[in-house]
Amino acid sequence: MIVAIGTRKGLWLAEGTGTEWTLTGPHFPMQEVTALAWSDTEPTPRLLAGVMSPHWGAGVAVSDDFGATWTEPSGEAIRFTPEDEASLARVWQIQHDAQRPGVVWAGCEPTSLWRSDDGGSSFSLVRGLWDHPHRPQWAPGFGGAAVHTVVPRDQSTVVVAMSTGGVYRSEDDGGSWRPTNTGISARFFPDPYPEFGQCVHKVAADAGDSGVLYAQNHHGVYRSDDDGRTWTSIADGLPSDFGFVMLAHPARGGTAWVVPLVADAERIPPEGRLRVWRTTDGGHTWASSETGLPDECWTVVLRDAADALAVDGEGPGVVVFGTRDGCVYASGDDGVSFTQVAAHLPDVLCVRAIDVTPPPGTAS
Repeated sequence: MIVAIGTRKGLWLAEGTGTEWTLTGPHFPMQEVTALAWSDTEPTPRLLAGVMSPHWGAGVAVSDDFGATWTEPSGEAIRFTPEDEASLARVWQIQHDAQRPGVVWAGCEPTSLWRSDDGGSSFSLVRGLWDHPHRPQWAPGFGGAAVHTVVPRDQSTVVVAMSTGGVYRSEDDGGSWRPTNTGISARFFPDPYPEFGQCVHKVAADAGDSGVLYAQNHHGVYRSDDDGRTWTSIADGLPSDFGFVMLAHPARGGTAWVVPLVADAERIPPEGRLRVWRTTDGGHTWASSETGLPDECWTVVLRDAADALAVDGEGPGVVVFGTRDGCVYASGDDGVSFTQVAAHLPDVLCVRAIDVTPPPGTAS
């Protein structure tokens, strides 16, 4: 297994299983690696990274040899036109689309969605979202104004989430978009249930085509049973309804994970104990996982600094996550127990895992 780890100051690659891990890096030293994705390409999976250089700006880099070498597409893969009166600040989400061969989505700051039809070599702006009449009212959250979640559903449907606009859904392959936030609260507004403007932190899709989605909100944990059109709270049983992470098992329905934090003003683990909470029944009940995780811990796990992987179909899922104090943890038993993969890295911004063993000499 390879875990790609994007940090505030570069990219590291961890290879191993169980308690034995080898760490290599950094790639892109002193550059922010804000997004990562593995895409299914032949003969090897392609690793894509959203990179932000303080000198050269933001872009997408590509590796076809498990991170050993990198290329950045010429001509800037993501570029606004002068008429857009905008420039790319960061790439916060890269999402391989299993429904559309060769398609990769990028969610960016400023709030925008981009589509690639050539595996991530070039991208075009999704005009339907950029030109949406709501866009002037999508205010930035503490992390900026960005599309941070892209969930492809079928050949015509895509769901996105942004800070702070909420959940939007397209049923015509990105041509038009409508807000679908019914049931998600926004306590900071006079109307706590507005049409849009919610600060949704992350959305994840349940396994299969059940139409179930999960969302971690700025106060609130939710499930949708109608493919993101309406939402119901599933926060009962959690120590806090605030956090950034939302993961779902890629192959077994009903299993999902969150990392709760003490509410907005503090943003630390409850009682200073870093814990992953798991549901196996779609959010009806939750259980805490603590084996291998630290007490006296006051760090944060960011929205894209966690990933879930199905290694053996319906078997136990792999859960990996990184923290803002530079630690990375991995579990091979559905998130029941964890092993530390890395420590003392810069702030971890994103992680992505893939179940593959690279040929000797690669991923180094």
